[in-house]
Amino acid sequence: MGIETHKTFCRFCHANCAMEVDVEDGPNGKRVVEVRGDPQDPAYNGYTCVKGRELPDSHNSENRLHHSLVRNDAGEFVSTPMDQTLAHVAAELRRIIDTHGPHSVAVFMGSGGFQNSAAMAASLSFAQAVGSRNFYTSVTLDQPAKVFTTQRYGKWMAGPNTFSESDVALFIGNNPIVSHYAPVGGVPPFSPSRRIRDKKAEGLKLIVADPRESDVARLADIYLPVKPGEDPAMLAGMLNVIIAEGLYDRNFVAAHVDGFDELAEAVKAFPPEVAAERAGLDTDQLIAAARMFAGGSKGCATTGTGPEMAGNGTLTEYLVTCLNTICARFKQEGEKAAIPGVFSPYQDARRAQVAPPVPMFGAEGMPKSRFRGLGHLGWEMPCNVLADEILTPGDGQVRALISVGGNPVVGFPDQAKMVRALDDLELFVQIDPWMSASAKRADVVLAPSQCLEREDITNLSEWWHEEPYARYVEPVVAAPGDVIDEYEMFWTLAHHLGITMVLNGGPLPMDRKPTKQEFLDLMVTGSLKKPSDVRADCQANGGAAMIYPEVHPKVEPLDEGEFHRFDLAVGAMPSEILKYASNPATREGFDFRLISRRSKTRFNSIGHPLKKLQEKTTTNPAYIHPDDIAALGLEEGGLVAITSPHATIHGVVKASDKVRRGLVSMAHAYGDADATKADVRERGSSTNRLVSEVVDYDPITGQSLQSAIPVKLEPA
Repeated sequence: MGIETHKTFCRFCHANCAMEVDVEDGPNGKRVVEVRGDPQDPAYNGYTCVKGRELPDSHNSENRLHHSLVRNDAGEFVSTPMDQTLAHVAAELRRIIDTHGPHSVAVFMGSGGFQNSAAMAASLSFAQAVGSRNFYTSVTLDQPAKVFTTQRYGKWMAGPNTFSESDVALFIGNNPIVSHYAPVGGVPPFSPSRRIRDKKAEGLKLIVADPRESDVARLADIYLPVKPGEDPAMLAGMLNVIIAEGLYDRNFVAAHVDGFDELAEAVKAFPPEVAAERAGLDTDQLIAAARMFAGGSKGCATTGTGPEMAGNGTLTEYLVTCLNTICARFKQEGEKAAIPGVFSPYQDARRAQVAPPVPMFGAEGMPKSRFRGLGHLGWEMPCNVLADEILTPGDGQVRALISVGGNPVVGFPDQAKMVRALDDLELFVQIDPWMSASAKRADVVLAPSQCLEREDITNLSEWWHEEPYARYVEPVVAAPGDVIDEYEMFWTLAHHLGITMVLNGGPLPMDRKPTKQEFLDLMVTGSLKKPSDVRADCQANGGAAMIYPEVHPKVEPLDEGEFHRFDLAVGAMPSEILKYASNPATREGFDFRLISRRSKTRFNSIGHPLKKLQEKTTTNPAYIHPDDIAALGLEEGGLVAITSPHATIHGVVKASDKVRRGLVSMAHAYGDADATKADVRERGSSTNRLVSEVVDYDPITGQSLQSAIPVKLEPA
């Protein structure tokens, strides 16, 4: 038949770029031969990244798993039919639950799992049906504070200013050109470089704060090379300037904000010269940045994952919230609401007011971990405690773990401890298309279908779409071998266990397997558009995306009967500013700081098996300033030993004058538990070996210190 072309979207990462896919007949059926950006898509305009363009390799790779694997009594993996594998897993889960109780079962939702539009709901509803408190996601590995802590200060119902309407923007530790990520209010990850350049041509003023001069920092009007981990000093200094000079929105603060006086008093501890010295900045530049941000009429301060991973994440996100709040960077009555969210379930009115408070942690009745006083953040347990929940005997000890597209061996803090924990489990199930570092340690590896082999909706990426953009895509090729969708795996396990999975719209049918469309419709009940309706519209539109301007919510006037205010003096805030001011971060003998960075050829741990991506990035380079290389006696291309108070790893030295002195910059989620100095050039090293989740962590979110790690460097 020759080449057939289909419209779809990429699911390598959360950006969900619109694509055209060419397929052709092969000896085993149709196969993917090429993908490219869809130039007709109104949001993406033909954009894709280097990772997404490797989807053909991902689907056709000879290393991909086509059948599930079960480890036998001799410790060897045996290819096993999916139905038998799931029956075996269910029997083991039943034995473990009956012996140890429901909390003995844990589920971890990793970055790969999020790319399936049904997997998050399926895995969470399964854990809840089991009755376990032990549900974890990768969110608590790198950005829990922005997701779970900021609502306690208040949330504006209409949403923040969007990037397209902004005349100023402040990016803190966020390099969206590479990460294709920004919180709401930041640049959408659809051709982010072009979007930023277009907005700058219209007059946007851009401020970027980052310890290294990242891709986006090179576009900035003001670049602030903040010391890693010292973002709170910079932000408190900016707030000091804005408040002292009266540059905030006095009317908005008077009408909607409590706790302003307490905030103003607390940031007096950081006059610009003090803040600049602590943050490693030029005082005049810090003042100029504060004035530039406050001088804009619209535009938000946003953070990437780096500032949270660098310590003081909850305080950093609080100060960012304060900046946006006192400068009134929110949608107002009569405007279109910020992010319509076509598939977001049970939407509230979009009003020009503060929403009722929603406790996301620490509330009475929320499940608690057995360790470090930590507990549920929203619906999940912080990843900080998982290794101890596995290794420590007692009531509630985790004995079984299902990992969905995650890679705990390379993603969790304290790699050696996590490996011990995985090996201690009675049952470790890894859902993975590859024999990843974690799959190699599993008892069972379930082989899932990949994105071009299944139906999906754009629910993951819609929080970046400023217009009501939605799509429902069909499989373009058949799944090979004996692989199935993750939602089918969890439904089958629940069916075997005799439990009922419940979604937003109610219980799933458990006497027959629901279709993906039925699952998605029930999952997002109350959304602006049902997935089944979007599916019909997309099919009628040749598979292309739909935009529904008629459902875009308008910002309604304030409801006096449901009046609430922001509270910037709730909980430990703003006194945490003073605590931070009196405790400068020092670690004697470890004078360098290792900071995390994103790789253009990987998405967290995803992409390692793909040949062309391996060729582009063969290792995890250690980027160091040339002057530090010379001072330490290192050599470009040579090896460096990087030692923290907990462990030593090795890296291949790469000079970069974009990294400030005193730093080494490396990506996370590389390497393997058995990676060594001998093979570092081929495999890279895992920076999570260097940290301990029981020493440096956020007391609310459990976020471990995984950037700004104190280290010393020596030739290896």
